[in-house]
This record gives sequence, structure tokens and C-alpha cells, in this order.
Amino acid sequence: MRHGKKINHLGRTTPHRKAMLSNMASSLILNKRITTTVAKAKALRKFVEPLITKAKTDTMHSRRTVFSYLQNKESIKALFGEVASRTSERPGGYTRIIKFNDTRLGDNAEICMMELVDFNDIYKNEKVVKKAKTRRSRKKKEDGDVAAEVETTASATTEEKPEKATKKTVKKKPAAKKGSKGNKE
Repeated sequence: MRHGKKINHLGRTTPHRKAMLSNMASSLILNKRITTTVAKAKALRKFVEPLITKAKTDTMHSRRTVFSYLQNKESIKALFGEVASRTSERPGGYTRIIKFNDTRLGDNAEICMMELVDFNDIYKNEKVVKKAKTRRSRKKKEDGDVAAEVETTASATTEEKPEKATKKTVKKKPAAKKGSKGNKE
């Protein structure tokens, strides 16, 4: 059982794994797309997404913190410049893993492509521009829709009121029967 084993060690020592993830994260930031194994991509996702979130606030402290992970000045410039500006509206989920059907020839490992979501122009739809949504937000109606809805509800209420007024009926009390115990004559 895998109790308490969150980190995939990838068959490497800790310094080797940290150096490998740092180099892969730098390559992903600079090239916007890399090809690697599925296990490495899943480990890289946990490594790089907090760095992108940290890059949204461009302060000296956040730059130094991210530099301690990446150790590459060019990738820091790209991360705090182009990547942070494109991902500023996104609340999370900055990377996408696309698995390939084929495997690597040498060791039969599953291969995938990892990319930054906001830099893929194929999936973007220019007509639909979505704003960042939270769970509490509701769909706001445009001014024309509100006016049309007010007109339909006003006409419906005016039509319903006369019908209700004409259908009023007066309930009569049932007549008491003669000879019942309650009535004495």
C-alpha cells in the first residue's frame, strides 16, 4: 500500500530529481511545450504550477523564491514576463498533459506532450472569450435580455389578473338536514 507516499521518486536520488525537474521546468517555460514520459510529466506538473502561481505577483521576493527552484535567468524572465501575463486571469491548471498512443522504443515507457495551456493556439476559440469564473458567479443577463424579460412578465401578469377575477366563486354552506341530532325544532 502507498500510505503517505505523495512524491514519485522517479528512480533517482533527491538532488538528481530536483535538478531534473528544474531543467524540465525551465525547458517548459522557455519552449512552452515538451515531450517526456507520463510519470515525469505528472511530477513536473506538481513542481511547475506553484511556480507559475508565484510568478503572478511580480515582487523581488517571489523572483528570488522562483530562482531558488529554477536556477536559470532566462526562464525567470520568460516566466515573470510572458507566462505570467497570459496566466493572470486563470485560477489554476496552467499545464496540460496529452498522452500519445505510441511508447518509447528503448524501455516501452508511455510518452506524452506537456504544454502550457494558454500558449496553445489550436484549442483557442477567438469568438468565445471566457472570463475567470468562480463557483459563486451567476450568468449576468444583458440589458436587451432584461428588457425583453420584463415585457414578457408584465404582459403575463396583466393577462392573468382578469381571468382570476372572473373565476371567483362563492362557496355556500351546506344546508342542515332535518331530523339530525344537532338540530332541534
